[in-house]
Amino acid sequence: MPRPAARGEASEALDGVRGEAGACKDCDLWEHATGTVFGEGPVPTSLMLMGEQPGDHEDREGRPFVGPAGRLLDKALADASIDRSSVYLTNAVKHFKFVPARNGKVRVHKTPTRAEVGACRQWWERELQIVQPAVLGLLGATAAQAVLGPAFRVSKQRAEPFELPSGVIAVATIHPSAVLRAREERAEVYAGLVSDLETIASHVPAARRRS
Repeated sequence: MPRPAARGEASEALDGVRGEAGACKDCDLWEHATGTVFGEGPVPTSLMLMGEQPGDHEDREGRPFVGPAGRLLDKALADASIDRSSVYLTNAVKHFKFVPARNGKVRVHKTPTRAEVGACRQWWERELQIVQPAVLGLLGATAAQAVLGPAFRVSKQRAEPFELPSGVIAVATIHPSAVLRAREERAEVYAGLVSDLETIASHVPAARRRS
């Protein structure tokens, strides 16, 4: 796939796709979510990271990775010597899927179904075409299986590079929320995430790390 001619042209193309995704009703998640949470970041760029779906904070603000998991990801990126401002961030699913907690005051994340993930495939595929990264980092099982197939297991295949038909290198790791869920072993789990992010960045050609 040819790289967009200029950042302005790519940004304009991305805005068009963002608008289309905002009107998407291909699954039922749009009915309860506040709105579509599309990806954001520089385009084109060398590194694109994709998680599962927006959370409560992301749904309310309309931006990806702005909640607790996003703040932890920011720290992990810094510790992996990756410039956060150079990364395009998105999710495999663009609407927040949740169930109300018993107290009715919070909304609890619920894993999207395979059909819901499939309905959103069109959007991250088009993001990938516009962003044109050298490397696609997949954060968590939902994102990894959306791209690499349902048989993929992050527990066994994390940090392994896979070349997509487009030539993009895909590498999976855990989702930052896995660190937040960890207890006594949190430092170890976090160190593993940072190490995997370093591996992901190592697949970006040196000449493109500055893009």
